[in-house]
Amino acid sequence: MKRLQAASLITAIKTPYDSNGDICLTTYDALIEQQIAAGVDGIIVGGTTGEGQLLSWEEHIILIAHCVHRFSDKLIIVGNTGSNNTREAIKATENGFAVGMDASLQINPYYGRTSLAGVAEHFQRVLAIGPAFIYNVPGRTGQDLTPEIIEPLAKHKNFIGVKECAGNERIAHYEQQGIPCWSGNDDECFVGKHKFGSHGVISVASNIVPGLMRQLMDSDVPQVNERLQSLMKWLFCEPNPIAINTALMMTGAVKPNFRLPYKALTQTQREEGATLLRATAQQDLVGDTVEVLSDSDFNYCA
Repeated sequence: MKRLQAASLITAIKTPYDSNGDICLTTYDALIEQQIAAGVDGIIVGGTTGEGQLLSWEEHIILIAHCVHRFSDKLIIVGNTGSNNTREAIKATENGFAVGMDASLQINPYYGRTSLAGVAEHFQRVLAIGPAFIYNVPGRTGQDLTPEIIEPLAKHKNFIGVKECAGNERIAHYEQQGIPCWSGNDDECFVGKHKFGSHGVISVASNIVPGLMRQLMDSDVPQVNERLQSLMKWLFCEPNPIAINTALMMTGAVKPNFRLPYKALTQTQREEGATLLRATAQQDLVGDTVEVLSDSDFNYCA
């Protein structure tokens, strides 16, 4: 638990595909190796950024097992095994721990929302299985996990902390009570860490600029934070992970293959992104180049 709570930079790692829309493990490993080289503490496997919502549970567990086998000596491996279906979340979480993950990421039931009592019981059931981060992202679930839900859960022995997207004031409230929090918003994470006392960030941007995100967590570098704000804003110009996928394709880090329903950013959006990426030193980017690409370069698989 101490090792898990000491992790200040965790990357919600991108899942890359081949031209058939199947997971490309060779590219996946190359992405993770660059995260390790930049000093990232851990990865979320099959999170929103890793398109867990587009993966079968078989693919999900295979990816977790693969990461454990290849990288568990260098990284904390967190499997996104949450679901809006408690039975499904329990089974996936049991399987994730069976293949060796260090912790799970758990979300409150979305779409088919339940009562606060139901949310609390859902989390109690998955926390009983092993260490877990609780993920609060009201913009995706339609339900805010308020302190009245989180504070009782924080007493559970397997509660690691909260990935919190409700802002730094909420993070400060929890941290003052000794409840560990990681920012779920890249643009707020520097201030969250150095002013509001967060434990760190679970990051999308670190897919493309892991070394710079490492600096934000480790050092008082407001000039770096300011320089990254425009890039971070662009990375969320469409629902995540559309922009980070497009960015990694533009830098040549992954092949330009999407699983639908995600599609590349528009030409205009890509041109804006190319300007921002080129303003970043090449050695700070994941990938070897920056190209706008044409619409015909992208391949879409169902």
